Amino acid sequence: MIDRDAQANGASVRNFGFVTVTGQERGEPYRRARRACAIWKEVAEQAKIPILQHGLWMTTRRAEGVSVLEAFMETEMAEGCELLNRAAAAKRGGSFVCADIQAMLVSSVDVRVESREAIPKIAAWLHERYGVTFMRETAVLSVEPPHLVTTRGVVHAEATAVCPGDDLIGLYAQRIAAYGVTRCKLQMLRLAHPGARLPSALMSDLGLVRYAGYAALPAAASLRARLEQEQREHLANGIHLIIVQSADGSLVVGDSHHYAATPDFSSDARVDELILEEFAAATGRVAPGVIERWTGTYSAASDRTMFMDTPAPRVRLAMVTGGSGASTGFALGEEVINDLFPRSSA
Repeated sequence: MIDRDAQANGASVRNFGFVTVTGQERGEPYRRARRACAIWKEVAEQAKIPILQHGLWMTTRRAEGVSVLEAFMETEMAEGCELLNRAAAAKRGGSFVCADIQAMLVSSVDVRVESREAIPKIAAWLHERYGVTFMRETAVLSVEPPHLVTTRGVVHAEATAVCPGDDLIGLYAQRIAAYGVTRCKLQMLRLAHPGARLPSALMSDLGLVRYAGYAALPAAASLRARLEQEQREHLANGIHLIIVQSADGSLVVGDSHHYAATPDFSSDARVDELILEEFAAATGRVAPGVIERWTGTYSAASDRTMFMDTPAPRVRLAMVTGGSGASTGFALGEEVINDLFPRSSA
């Protein structure tokens, strides 16, 4: 495994660690998320990675949101989910849901890990258990099967998977450009311990028009129209709410979405304010103090969540382009390996 950085430093660690199954786009993305989640559970057990939270609370404060959740419950994607009415949602959510909650979808199929700890543990496990060699601080300059030309010399490679993350102008730049890929910047926050435990990840109405598993349902049109009237600035900044909790009790909260070939590096204070406004509205709590802020970037395309290309017979170019790398990456990786090393039919 050849990596230009000294350690994981990109989207794989600048995220929620939330392996999101519920709400992923219907069809292949949803299937990949379920498969990836299953692999995460296997890897977490073997690599001794704690699963800090199980499931999802998808809350709504609006009648239109209730209609979306009811429509979702009629689909095959609702496996492992239940829909709670206002009274049941208030009882289950306790101090983490607002007084005007209308309903809550409770999913049991999602999991959450601490990415900053999980990714290094996976690398250590791969090295110790399977003898995987990691070449850090090394850039691949060109792929010339069966060789890779790197900044540390030539590496022999019978097969190669090129996974450039959000590097759009390095290896196979023209092939990547053909998929209409750009970059997305997001802002995230870590808040102080709120004095209570949150057993599941929590999301709100804005997520119902952001995640395609809900947003593509006809019922979502009315909710989007209402949100355009009531939270236009949130939508304009691509904001939806995810709240997860770390082992130390602090909360990871976000996020926003801004698209550009080269996103600016700054963190917008107004965007943080909007995220915290939605936190307060969804939970009925004043947001605890901010103890950390960061931005991240990932590859994004308007018409696909991933792609796998074949630049050469024994080379695969793979990229997640929908912001769901933590949720679907393991499944895509499995597909890449199966494609490079097809099993004999004999």
